[in-house]
Amino acid sequence: MKTSSEIAEALQESAVMVRRAFLLLHGAGLIEQKKGPRGGARLKLPPKQVGLGDVFAATAGDWLSVEDKSLASLLKKVREDAIEAMNEHSLAQVMKRVKKGK
Repeated sequence: MKTSSEIAEALQESAVMVRRAFLLLHGAGLIEQKKGPRGGARLKLPPKQVGLGDVFAATAGDWLSVEDKSLASLLKKVREDAIEAMNEHSLAQVMKRVKKGK
């Protein structure tokens, strides 16, 4: 398990931002968390089984709200298609590319 502070330091981000992301990812069932001195967070599934679309859907919130029903329907379809396309790439693939870049 990695703490929010450890992840924030690695990402050069604030621990608060990481904790907020953890809450969203936990709510979507993508990570498990443990409190306390030996606590932290980790993926519930292997990185090969987590798509980028899953992460996007968990963290993006309400994408865009419009009153026109036909436009709202179209935007919903576009979002679903985008998530499906993003899910063609897994976290494992992204991690592999990031490691190559270092």
